[in-house]
Amino acid sequence: MTQTPPPATSAPVRPAPLLPADSSRDRPLFVVAAILVFLACLAALGARGAWTVADGWVADLSGHMTIQILPLEGRDAEADAARAAEIAAALPGVRGATAGSRAEADALLEPWLGSEGLPDDLPVPLLVDVELTQTSPAEAQAIAAALDAEGLPARIDDHSRWSEAVVRTARLARLMALGLLTLIAGAAAGVIAFAARASLAARQDVVDALHLVGAQDGYIARLFELRFFILGIKAGIAGAFIALAIVILVIYGGGSRNAGFLPVWTVTWWDGAVLLLAPVLAGLIAALSARLAVSNDLKARW
Repeated sequence: MTQTPPPATSAPVRPAPLLPADSSRDRPLFVVAAILVFLACLAALGARGAWTVADGWVADLSGHMTIQILPLEGRDAEADAARAAEIAAALPGVRGATAGSRAEADALLEPWLGSEGLPDDLPVPLLVDVELTQTSPAEAQAIAAALDAEGLPARIDDHSRWSEAVVRTARLARLMALGLLTLIAGAAAGVIAFAARASLAARQDVVDALHLVGAQDGYIARLFELRFFILGIKAGIAGAFIALAIVILVIYGGGSRNAGFLPVWTVTWWDGAVLLLAPVLAGLIAALSARLAVSNDLKARW
């Protein structure tokens, strides 16, 4: 007896999405969202770079003092500078002291005065760089008292004025970056909300059909929420990737380490966290904006 073969089973057919993707409408929104994420990443990384530079400057300034040896008639300024360095180096809380020479002072003035410099008979103050210990650093008053006891004509600069200015500037830069991030997030939310309302109007027939079969407003809003969440994730990945490419280009092609007062662009774990969180935050902002916009429109309609 011959057995009839079992009927062939066809592969299960996946149902079509209720809100199919529309590339003609999604592409411009994707580009705008990716640009906003890119700008947000640059703002966050720039703020981090500025704060890193400020921390380095403050550490350098707070870890050093400068002794200015005043050139007085009848005194050897270089000998006074060497003696001041010896006295300062022997004090507790001082790691070391280095006396500067007249040639080094002329080199410091060369960017402003040119290679000819000052006349040899014109007295120039000499500088002594004092490096402090990290624990229990010496006080400026203690160094000044020791120099006065030796009768050395000197002034002490503890750099506190400069470090406070650097901290204020860095704090202002961070606040500006946070404000910029807030504005970018608000702009992204507004763009997504506008696009969600436009998408709702374009798919009014689908929304009406879902409403007729008993779909609640929350279910319809979740459909738009999921769609824009995925779009936000994709745009966030694209924007973060472009920001990473720009940072790498600046680091290896622009010589950012020699930029002086400009933020130092380096790739650290903090940068990686920012770039990894950017797509997630972009998706959440897009989903929340779409849900609120669609929910409000549906409540006003029915």
